[in-house]
Amino acid sequence: MKDFHGKVAVITGAGAGIGRALALELARNGAHLALSGRNLDNVAETAALCEKEGATAKAYKLDVTDRAAVYAHAEEVVADFGKVNLVVNNAGVSLTANIEEVSWEDLEWIFGINYWGTLHGVKAFLPHVIASGDGHIANVSSMFGLVACPSQGGYSSSKYAMHAISDALRQEMIIAGYPVGVSSVHPGMIKTEIAWKARAAATRSRDDLAANFDRLAQTSPEDCAKVIVNGIRKNKPLILIGKDAKAMNIMRRLLGSGYMKPLTAQMRKEI
Repeated sequence: MKDFHGKVAVITGAGAGIGRALALELARNGAHLALSGRNLDNVAETAALCEKEGATAKAYKLDVTDRAAVYAHAEEVVADFGKVNLVVNNAGVSLTANIEEVSWEDLEWIFGINYWGTLHGVKAFLPHVIASGDGHIANVSSMFGLVACPSQGGYSSSKYAMHAISDALRQEMIIAGYPVGVSSVHPGMIKTEIAWKARAAATRSRDDLAANFDRLAQTSPEDCAKVIVNGIRKNKPLILIGKDAKAMNIMRRLLGSGYMKPLTAQMRKEI
């Protein structure tokens, strides 16, 4: 998808952060926008900002963990816009807890949004993206969808699963000869509020974790959005965002499973 002008883009988790920045970047590139999130007021604010950029944008309230609701949303978007070219499964949450201490409730919560939410979006919208004749699906994973980090087992495994869905789907689209590109998006630490909305084990301070995240995050949502749009335009299978994500990918490629030794050493220093 080299040109976004007149294309219909669906973005989940569009109320703030990467989702909002991406909506605005696509608006500036001439796309029509179907924006969703759990907080309709926040999504409506994003839609209004996109309209100021001259785009057609509509806000929808959506819980991506609700499979029936996502399928109904896909039909509603097609009814409202006539087609769907681009789907960005961006809705996501974070969780910090060791496997030993993490609760089943928190694991079900993070997989419900990150993994099942993405798969619901892929399955519900894929027929419409194929039918568009010029389509793309981008799933927003994480740098921890490239390497697994201590205390991030639940988060990493949900993001690894998103990466796997993307890679498998990309190959399937090529084999079938469908005009659909697929990208797995791997941001590093982006300056958003995700850490403040995260869950953490009872033994950990969520506020301390979030403050540390803010200290380390170097990439703005706006810069992140530009990289994503450029990656989609170039039909990249892997879109890496930030020096930290690129470093993780290099470490994974050079060291294989050996990446765990320096990462474990670094985490020991921070605990």
